[in-house]
Parts: sequence; C-alpha cells; structure tokens
Amino acid sequence: MSKFWSQRTHELDPYTPGEQPQDTQYIKLNTNENPYPPSPLALAAMQQAVSEDLRLYSDPNANKLKQAIADFHQVDISNVFVGNSSDEVLAHSFAALLNHDKPLLYPDISYSFYPSYIKLFGINAKAIPLDKDLCIHFDDYAQDNGGIVFPNPNAPTGIAVSLESIETLAQDNPNSVILIDEAYVDFGADSAIPLTQKYPNLLVVQTFSKSRSLAGLRLGFAIGSAELVDGLERVKNSFNSYPIDRIAIEGGTASIQDKTHFEESCQKIINTRQKTSDALKELGFHILPSASNFVFASHDNIPAEALYLALKKQGVLVRYFKKPRIDNYLRITIGTDKEMAVLIEKLKSIIS
Repeated sequence: MSKFWSQRTHELDPYTPGEQPQDTQYIKLNTNENPYPPSPLALAAMQQAVSEDLRLYSDPNANKLKQAIADFHQVDISNVFVGNSSDEVLAHSFAALLNHDKPLLYPDISYSFYPSYIKLFGINAKAIPLDKDLCIHFDDYAQDNGGIVFPNPNAPTGIAVSLESIETLAQDNPNSVILIDEAYVDFGADSAIPLTQKYPNLLVVQTFSKSRSLAGLRLGFAIGSAELVDGLERVKNSFNSYPIDRIAIEGGTASIQDKTHFEESCQKIINTRQKTSDALKELGFHILPSASNFVFASHDNIPAEALYLALKKQGVLVRYFKKPRIDNYLRITIGTDKEMAVLIEKLKSIIS
C-alpha cells in the first residue's frame, strides 16, 4: 500500500497468472501453453524482420496482419481489430463497449481477468452462477443488462456452448454487446465468427497464444461489426497507437497463413487430450467434457490441493484455484504425449 496510489489503485484486485518458476525445471502443465513450436514460416518471417528497419515505427494499423486475419476468417478488414495480446483486446473491449449504466453479465466461474477489468474500469457488473454441473445456461442471462461476456469454451472448466445458443442470445439482446472470448475455440468448439456477419452486437476475441504457439509474442484480435471495431480503435488510439511491433506483424501474418501447421498442432493436442482423459478416469478422476487444450479434473478421494502440492514436489506443475465451487479441481494443460505420460505415472505413485 502506498500513500501515492490513487483510490482506484487501492481498490484493484489484480489478475494472478499461473506460476512461471525460474529456479527449477518443471513439466509445465499450468498455463495452457502449446507444447509444440510455432509455425516454421512464422519463425522465418520474424527472423527476417529483425533488421535495421526496427529503427522505424511499425504500421499503427497493422493492416498486413489484419488482412491476413480477414482472409482466413472470410470477413472484411474493417471487421478486424488487433492488439498486443487478447488480454489487451479484452481490456479495450471492456472500456469501449461494456461499460454502461446497466450491469455487465458474466459467468461467476470464468476467466479471472474479467473481475480485474471490472474493477479497473469501474464497471457495474453482475456474476451469473454456473449450474451444478459447472455449465453456462443463457436462460439465466434473460435480464436487463449493459452487455454480456463469457469464454467459449469456458475457462477453467473447458466446457463449450453451442452456436445455436449463442445466436439465440444475440437475438434476445439486440441492444447489448455480446463478447465471446474464444481463446481455446480451436481445440474443439465452433467459432461464432460467422455469426458476427449477421449480428452487429456480437464481438469475438481470439488469441495467437494457444493454438498458434505464440504466447511469447503477445498477439490477439477481435472480429465484429465495423461499428464495434471503430469503438475499439478509438480506445486503442487513446492508449497506445503502436501496440503491434514489426516482428509481431510479420510473425502473426505468416502464422495465420500456415494453415497446415495450425491444424496439425491442434489435432495432436486433441488426440492427447482424449488419451489423457481416459487415463485420468482410470485413476478415479472425474473429468469435465473439454473442448480446450486442458482438462478440469477432480479426484473422488484425494483433495485437489494435496495433489497439486504433491505433483509440484515431483516436478510437475498444474493449476489449482483455491476458490469456492472449484477448489477440488485441477486444471491440467495438455502437453506432449511424453509429458502427459510422466503426469500419469506421478499421479499413480501419489494415489497409491
């Protein structure tokens, strides 16, 4: 605490990222990073971008990257917004589109950055509880609101909702922005991007961090109506006109153009997720149905915190949330087959 802080700073409850230990080598299954390398085309493009041109500012609009995203998703470039990570895109969205007199609705168990943004921007908000099976039900959102935000698939549960239910939600809330946070959509859910062409109140946010293995590059984007994108641009240009650097523009463009590498990487993770889920079930775990690059698991007999601490002691990091309703679950990132085999052997030893 400091006497120099503003009142808003005193009131903040910052987001806590997953552990990133620097002193010990761990098998890291706690931050949902992709275990496979980025596209070789992206790496080559970034290496080529490291030149004397770095003395020059990047394109403030990142039009080359926007066009590649627009081409991939079959939308117009005017429907694309890019930012320095999807977290920044989300932050701009909360400020530009979700801060109204009526309450912003969001799931009580979801991405834990949402409450941080709500505090930061002083947003009137209301958390809507998941059901007993930790699923989102949009019937619960049938109330007056100034916007709705949710992840699909949800995090940390990994459970996805259908496009049909999202379309109904958009139809039922024509005067509210519906933001779908699709950080994990490429691992088994259906993207709502096609619906943005039909419903001007829908905004979809995605990231290059997960399915494209570029978490260290910090790239994200949103797709929605030109009206929504214009609002985001107004906030972005009041905050930082050059959020995407030259290297990131080239790397992101090449990555999204390498469809083969993208699809192969996602499929490997989907296959390993299924094998891991089956192995965990044999050890007495209850696994929520996952459409993401992680599983949310609870054991019938051993508390999640005890398992988390035991795994950490044996060199494997998973994510444990000491929060109501989910404090007996572990979120386990899907790594390589070899890494998941080590996890299963460690768990067998701990459980026995």
